[in-house]
Amino acid sequence: MQEGLTRNLSVFSRFLETASFSQGEVLNYTEIAREVATNRKTISNYFDIIEDLLLGSRLPVFTKRAKRDMTTHPKFFFFDTGVFNIIRPKGLFDSPEEAYGPALETLFLQELNAINDYFELGYTVYSWRTRDKTEVDFITYGDQGLHAFEIKRKRKLSSKDFRGLKAFSKDYPMPKLHIFYGGSRRSYHNDINIYPFSDGIKSLNKILESSPPK
Repeated sequence: MQEGLTRNLSVFSRFLETASFSQGEVLNYTEIAREVATNRKTISNYFDIIEDLLLGSRLPVFTKRAKRDMTTHPKFFFFDTGVFNIIRPKGLFDSPEEAYGPALETLFLQELNAINDYFELGYTVYSWRTRDKTEVDFITYGDQGLHAFEIKRKRKLSSKDFRGLKAFSKDYPMPKLHIFYGGSRRSYHNDINIYPFSDGIKSLNKILESSPPK
């Protein structure tokens, strides 16, 4: 059945290209179907195929004991930064800078999944997004604890970069909060751990293995 769905290679190719623009974004099947010129059901089936082949994954929204009106649509990621970069169009109207943020988030998710699986930490990975578009990039939840991660490419952080983590901590007063960013200074701000991206990635296994707060 899956092979039959992909027989129309021109449609499937357009789907892959269009899906690359949804990297790290909340999925809108109807909009993608409109871009690809097919129906919503086919697009949903295509994403099922991508997941079954381990080429990508959809991150569900963290809704446990939710105190806000949450979105129900998952985020999507191709499994590998290189695959994403190859599929993402690069032309006159396709700025490379627009792909840098999703690529960095993809790299983080690659490392997160690898460490979680290798050390058998047992986390489930989520995203978090309210109906009013307040969001946190990644949530890890399991016996080891609850962590919230924001990934920022910029070198200097502003107050709005902390907004999502602060909102999440109001709803869940027990998580450990983290920002990985493009700067070079390690710091701590209002219960939020701030790491230069390269340092944070190297320390990710220690961060995830830390015991949950009491």
